[in-house]
Amino acid sequence: MNTLTIVWIALPFFVGFVGYLIPKLDRYLALAMTLVSASYAARVLMEPDPLTIQLMDSFGVTLRIDSLSGYFILTNALVTAAVICYCWGTGKSAFFYTQTIILHGSVNAVFICADFISLYVALEVIGIAAFLLVSYPRTNRAIWVALRYLFISNTAMLFYLVGAVLVYQANNSFAYTGLEQAPPEALALIFMGLLTKGGIFVSGLWLPLTHSESETPVSAMLSGVVVKTGVFPLARMALMVDEVAPVITLFGIGTAFLGISLALFEQDTKRLLAQSTISQLGFIMAAPAVGGFYALTHGLVKATLFLTAGTLPSRDFQELHKQPIPRSLWLILVMASCSISGIPLWAGFASKALTLKSVLSWQMIALNIATVGTIATFAKFIFLPHQSESKLIRPGYWVAVLLLLGGLLAANGAYYQAYTLANIGKALSKVGIGWLVYWLVIRRVVLKLPRVQEQLEHLIGGMSLMLVLLFWMVLA
Repeated sequence: MNTLTIVWIALPFFVGFVGYLIPKLDRYLALAMTLVSASYAARVLMEPDPLTIQLMDSFGVTLRIDSLSGYFILTNALVTAAVICYCWGTGKSAFFYTQTIILHGSVNAVFICADFISLYVALEVIGIAAFLLVSYPRTNRAIWVALRYLFISNTAMLFYLVGAVLVYQANNSFAYTGLEQAPPEALALIFMGLLTKGGIFVSGLWLPLTHSESETPVSAMLSGVVVKTGVFPLARMALMVDEVAPVITLFGIGTAFLGISLALFEQDTKRLLAQSTISQLGFIMAAPAVGGFYALTHGLVKATLFLTAGTLPSRDFQELHKQPIPRSLWLILVMASCSISGIPLWAGFASKALTLKSVLSWQMIALNIATVGTIATFAKFIFLPHQSESKLIRPGYWVAVLLLLGGLLAANGAYYQAYTLANIGKALSKVGIGWLVYWLVIRRVVLKLPRVQEQLEHLIGGMSLMLVLLFWMVLA
């Protein structure tokens, strides 16, 4: 298994460069790489014990592969495969597929890291690859959004790197477990970097503009898997170091509320999906032990919704109510929205039931309220007017969404115990409350929230305030 892991983690970079040198093979090689990753994830999920690989003992450079890694790797494989299928036949260049598979490999590297320096290298490569994909259209708008993303990412990683050095100074090791002996300043700086990279709480306000203004397949990749590279290390640390778990859980609850409060009255489809991503990341952090399953269901749903939103005739909900959408697209939106709302038959129901089962009572109340907000938000998609088909939709889109929705159905098997009368009754009651909120409040109120907090200078200022808050939390 050790040799297999090393070969698997290096393979995407080799495949990416070969695809660039032989453009006729780019799509086939990229798709084959996702199948390799999916097979590896299945192997990991079937292993009863975690695997630990020591690469450099004196520095604590370590790989750890367990079920949590397996779910995140499977999410990455399925979302990337769907994006490649979606782009099939659209004329994307070999450069696009090369960057996609390099991004895929770098994201996988994060999901098996157990030390701060390997994580730093992987996150920096992810930042560069994501920047190149966001700027791929080469319009002024795309280049500015990409540069903004890169600047925020690099600034956050400077904080992170200083914290990693402090951990090494205290332990002579970069291993995650070194947080126990590290000074509080190291904890605050590392958390600052990861919270920003993962789009968590106030540090994640860069996310809506970046995800909504990127090309449709890039948006699906960013929301489906890339932001989870900031969340995964936090979940791993919460499981390995008991002292940091309460802080991570608290940020998870706050993030769930912040994201959904922004999304409730949003009138732009892609911005709503991006703001919802912030909220859903909070659910993963609130219950790190089962966060892998939740990340899988969220990644599949969000990729489906972004790919479908990019196919709609408009991004404005008010325009969509005036111009009915094709019925086939509406059905896809309904199925994906039912999953993220926690309606039975879809894996989102099982993942929410497992998450709520794994948290404390006060956390359960908070997450139930956030769930009702999610249901009210995605009722906007469910109750869109629709009509018979008016135009043909590319086959690549159908292959992508069928892959993702098939994954959502199959994933029910990961926690079939969720299907009890009590859980089904609770889920349906929350759906009823959420839809009632939509019809009585959300549908009638048009509220335009200010976006001044998303300007670059305010984002940097917000990072400074978050750092002060983190220092207060770890020193208190």
